[in-house]
Amino acid sequence: MVYTPAANNVLNFTEHSQALVTSSSMDQNARDEEAGLPGNPRTPRPRSAVPTLLFIGFMLFMLTSHNGDEFLARHQYQDALQSLSYQLSNYTSWLNGTASNFSLPETDPTLPPLLETFHVKGSLLDPHVESYYPNITGFIHGNAEFTNITFPSLALNDTLPWRHLAQNVMAGVNTTNITEKLGTWSWSTSTKVALSVVEKKTPDSGMSNELINSMALVHGRIELTDPSEAENLRLEFEGIHFVSNGSIYGFAEPPGRHIDIRMLPSLVPEAFRNETAKVIEPELQARIDKLKNLIDAGIIDVESTSDDVARTTCPFTFYAQIQPAQVPEHLMQDLEEELQNPTGIWTVTPPKLWITGLLLSKECGILYEVTNTEGLRSRTFFRKVTTYAGLTAIAYLVMLILFSRQTDQSRTPSGISRVSRWTFQTQATMDLVSFAGHITFAILAEGRSSLSLIAPAFLAFLVFVYEAQFSILIYSIQGPENYVPPPPPPITPNPLPTSPNSVPPSQQPLLPIVSSNTLPTANTLQPVGQQPTEAVQAQNNRPTSFLSFFIQHIRTDAQTKLWLTMFISWAFIVRVILSPTLSMLFFVWTYSTIWLPQIIRSVRRGRSSGLSKEYILGTTACRLYLALYFLACPKNVLEVEPRPWIWLLATFIVLQAFLVILQNILGPTFFLPKNYALAKGYDYHPQIPLPDSESPEQSLGDCAICMDAIIVGPSLRRRSKSFDGRHEDSDSKKGARAGNIFNVMQMGVGATKARKNYSLAPCSHLFHTECLEKWLAIKNICPQCRRPLPPL
Repeated sequence: MVYTPAANNVLNFTEHSQALVTSSSMDQNARDEEAGLPGNPRTPRPRSAVPTLLFIGFMLFMLTSHNGDEFLARHQYQDALQSLSYQLSNYTSWLNGTASNFSLPETDPTLPPLLETFHVKGSLLDPHVESYYPNITGFIHGNAEFTNITFPSLALNDTLPWRHLAQNVMAGVNTTNITEKLGTWSWSTSTKVALSVVEKKTPDSGMSNELINSMALVHGRIELTDPSEAENLRLEFEGIHFVSNGSIYGFAEPPGRHIDIRMLPSLVPEAFRNETAKVIEPELQARIDKLKNLIDAGIIDVESTSDDVARTTCPFTFYAQIQPAQVPEHLMQDLEEELQNPTGIWTVTPPKLWITGLLLSKECGILYEVTNTEGLRSRTFFRKVTTYAGLTAIAYLVMLILFSRQTDQSRTPSGISRVSRWTFQTQATMDLVSFAGHITFAILAEGRSSLSLIAPAFLAFLVFVYEAQFSILIYSIQGPENYVPPPPPPITPNPLPTSPNSVPPSQQPLLPIVSSNTLPTANTLQPVGQQPTEAVQAQNNRPTSFLSFFIQHIRTDAQTKLWLTMFISWAFIVRVILSPTLSMLFFVWTYSTIWLPQIIRSVRRGRSSGLSKEYILGTTACRLYLALYFLACPKNVLEVEPRPWIWLLATFIVLQAFLVILQNILGPTFFLPKNYALAKGYDYHPQIPLPDSESPEQSLGDCAICMDAIIVGPSLRRRSKSFDGRHEDSDSKKGARAGNIFNVMQMGVGATKARKNYSLAPCSHLFHTECLEKWLAIKNICPQCRRPLPPL
């Protein structure tokens, strides 16, 4: 073989590289031996390509595959479009008088007498005196009175004045499958009804303006509420509103059952049947066009399945009559125009919107009379929501400013040791729930009001974050307060074989066993000469899994443990408050413990809270505003019924706030007898000998902080005789022996202020009280001798 210079260089480089690798391996082995690790390093195994290929394939599948729910929803949209097109073609043929598969059912002649009994048949009004609401888009709620109108029930009920009319309506109805149709819903206990409707003007398709303005299509939902179970039964609603006489006719079906609006002409009186039939065709065409645009744009709304589908299959017809308002028609039109297009002009005060109605199901023998209703127009409601959002945002902004000012004062170790972390954790929980509630409300409230609700939600989240961070800081500083070190484990030396030159185990030096994953501790000390076994070495060299590392990190890191606990608690709370009963219990528990943990800590530690008056009073007022709005205001945005006990809760919260303030002024245990005071704090203002009254300089000495003289006040000089034990006032002795709960005021206001002018530390160094307070706000040690100082 012929060696060229290039080949020679390659060989030299290869040999040099092998030498470096060998040297590096020997150095690594030497370092491992010095560290107590096995000498043979583990060679890394090549990673298999199968998991990588599986992961890439999974990601590609997730990126390219269609979501199952969206795929099904798209097919449902296409089926609905095909069904509407078929209905429109048949309905158009029926209107034109050509061959069609559609036919309108006959009107039931027994219904009009029953409707007249319940006053749901409208009449024309004098436009100069009275008028109807031309648009009922909004929310209406009232009472629902249930009546069973099946033949066996009507035969036993002799008190109904319209029993024979109901029997005529139920004549010829097949009642064999009533039990299956009724389902599991409790009809007899449903006493509340709520309507959420949207009124839509008839599309302009060649009809006269008079016909377009005389009627409007209405769609929405009707909810029956069972107060005992706090559950709702939702019914989808489609109807028509006659503006001239205020009458409403429509169908109400449970979710999952399609409502055919082509059947609406069969419900209305004979005089309005042709006009009603003419407005159905453009509405069907408008729905087809809307559905086509959604499919073409790819906007597919995946609706969640509802539990109401399995509760009942009873179909309903709804008849309602808007009650007239004592407002002329032209003023009512001005009011409606201002609501739809606000310009700021003066209009008449909105009159009360209320209706009377009848919810009837002939197939199931159910009749609900709708009474005592009250409505709120959607535009008015959205303005109300915007006003609420603005006031709530101001309240949270005030709380955020007060909290930031308070944390600037209490962020020192001395200030943090005074406050209770449970006070801030409770408020953080309240703000988190408020954030979730406002975000949900903003999603459900469509329109401009949803944007206004983002402001209080954002501010509530900011307050929550700052309070959670501050509570974690408090936990970090106050954590070692109750820490008790565990007793050291007993050391049992292992028996070693004896030899003439061997050293007893008790006299062998202790050296740590160092591994790659642990640090030397007191528990890892072993006598020299006692080598770890191979099992221990293998365990120390075993790589730590992510799960074990995560568990170990949670067990050892205080902040991680606290964050995890808070997250689990908040997630549980958010799920719990979905229940109305549990949400009320949660509300009472959180609001009643706003300041209670702080009061308990101040009593136990014998120190005041250090919270400023503006923070205590401002936070209390802002939080009471939110509580009183929903539980004391009868017309809040969520229609929550007032609770009488909210005033007792508000009084209890105000008393807590004033008690915290009094603790800062009169002492943490001023309301407790001396025998029940838990903490005996160090007295920085003991009775000390005063300078001679004839001395030219009435000074106790120089302050060790500011180096100025501590001047004795006149009130203290007047009471100098009472400070020595020989001339002590008998009243003071009696007061001390009596254990008066207001012992802080026994010596008189003047003497208390004079004695607080100086502070004597346990190390016998004298300071101005004001100087020492400022110093202890930064450090808890004596500024002269560096010894720890108790709280002032």
